[in-house]
Amino acid sequence: MPETKGLEWTFDTVASAYEKFRPGYPDALYKTIFNYTALNASCYAAEIGIGGGQATLPILKTGCNLTAIEYGREFSTLCREKFKEYPNFSVITNKFEDTLFSDDTYDLVYSASAFHWIPESIGYTKVFSMLKSGGTFARFANHPYRDKGNLPLLEEMDRIYGEYYYKFYNKKQEPPIEYSEEQAIQKAKIAEKYGFADIKYALFYRTRIFTASEYCALLGTYSDHIAIQENIRKEFFSKIEDAINAHGGSITVYDTIDLQLARKP
Repeated sequence: MPETKGLEWTFDTVASAYEKFRPGYPDALYKTIFNYTALNASCYAAEIGIGGGQATLPILKTGCNLTAIEYGREFSTLCREKFKEYPNFSVITNKFEDTLFSDDTYDLVYSASAFHWIPESIGYTKVFSMLKSGGTFARFANHPYRDKGNLPLLEEMDRIYGEYYYKFYNKKQEPPIEYSEEQAIQKAKIAEKYGFADIKYALFYRTRIFTASEYCALLGTYSDHIAIQENIRKEFFSKIEDAINAHGGSITVYDTIDLQLARKP
């Protein structure tokens, strides 16, 4: 689903649902990161936009000292409790752009499905300054795509989106486009503009199956859906749930997860 700039605040209003319904990331992704950069108890890492902590535990388990920067107070509280058994974990509740960090301090700075909220030049420049020479920036995100095998359901959902979502935002309706390798390559190349080297990317794939009610709960964690006027959103989600139940009772989501890696010389 598309994200809309300026709606960063929306996620923190549904922190518990976000933590429950937003997916984590595949083991192969972390293996790729750890093959690129070794982490241990002497290392320092920073996570930009921890959210519900979907990408945190594998990094914590390396023993490194991990500081999360999170704009949402509810998310910060949730993650402090979730990872309270790890003395190597801490959270700063603030916008990344407004937080001061020491230069040349971190071995890894990473962000999972959050870095797109930060203006490009501010984000990359700041990360570059934070990293030690040889330090790694890892940026990754999940890109869900709708059910490919149930055309009648897709046609009905397109009609419902036109009636509610696109009408609310007064936008021209266009068919969703599945995330591509070319998009991943172009995103990886951004780091070159800001002095990074040894740029790599990787793609990972999976499917997830939801009941109608589960899928609507997932939709309720997307910023542009949360921001829809409540009475319209409730009717919108009810129509989506009815459509899924009328066309088999479940929906399959096809995920493409992209990973970009870059190193500070």
